Amino acid sequence: MMANSSLISCNFSSLPLKAPRDRAHLQTRTPNNGLLYLRPRSGTTLKVSNFLKPRICKTSNFPFQKKGLLQVCHSVLDSKDSEKDPVLENETNNEKEGRDWTTSILLFVLWGVLMYYVFNLAPNQTPATDEYFLKKLLNLKGDDGFEMNQVLVSLWYIMGLWPLVYSMLLLPTGRSSKSKIPVWPFLILSCFGGAYALLPYFVLWRPPPPPVEESELGKWPLNFLESKLTAGISFAVGIGLFLYAGLANGDVWKEFYQYFRESKFIHIMSLDFTLLSAFAPFWVYNDMTARKWFNKGSWLLPISLVPLLGPALYLVLRPSLSQMPVSLGPASSEQK
Repeated sequence: MMANSSLISCNFSSLPLKAPRDRAHLQTRTPNNGLLYLRPRSGTTLKVSNFLKPRICKTSNFPFQKKGLLQVCHSVLDSKDSEKDPVLENETNNEKEGRDWTTSILLFVLWGVLMYYVFNLAPNQTPATDEYFLKKLLNLKGDDGFEMNQVLVSLWYIMGLWPLVYSMLLLPTGRSSKSKIPVWPFLILSCFGGAYALLPYFVLWRPPPPPVEESELGKWPLNFLESKLTAGISFAVGIGLFLYAGLANGDVWKEFYQYFRESKFIHIMSLDFTLLSAFAPFWVYNDMTARKWFNKGSWLLPISLVPLLGPALYLVLRPSLSQMPVSLGPASSEQK
């Protein structure tokens, strides 16, 4: 079976055919995919060929200003296998062949290289000092008179905020409807492993997100992660930590740089901070588009490049899911 696909103007409600018998081949179908918001061009005219073959047409109404129709017609040539539906067959082929694995492969390679670097190539000149610093930061050692580096302390607590920020970005708009892999185990592991634990999920992630039920918004953890209070506290704490590190003098920064060159613990944590900062703008963009807020919030994308503070500011300003006119995901078929 051979099929051609062409786009007919939104200004016509039906396709004129020369012979009445040709109309028997028209079938009205409802598309399974999500809504498209189209604005028909005013004053647009269409020239239709006089040599049109019988076509199977897929017609659907679009809610944008309720103007016109979009008709995707597939011409069908005579064939012995005429009982097969070319429209459904093409959609099935698109679902099977539509995924591009290039990004996933590159992310998997990046994760493998990072793991090799962390375990084999990262500097490890001060293992005893690393253990001492970790106990001090976890408050497992009392006051022994040693003053911890200000930049190191700030970085430690900033790394504690990143899992919360990523949880607010990935739930629910970073979930995957085409994969059975849940996101929450990776978010829990990110509290200990940071970006090294999140990268495997980035490899397996397959958009779009599943629909969000209205009752789900009032339950844990979405009610906590969607709260403006949670976002505001994260942003305020982030500003305080950056100011605490920024007000440190040059000697403190030189000391931290020396730690970075010698300490495996501080080296890996600094690299983790860089990775989380680099991936955050993409997930801000993903959340923004899922909430249909890109036209109003696109100015926040450059700001999201600022480590932690940019994504945290977006979380404060973004619209709540309860204010969305339609639920997320491909299951939405009409505006509420």
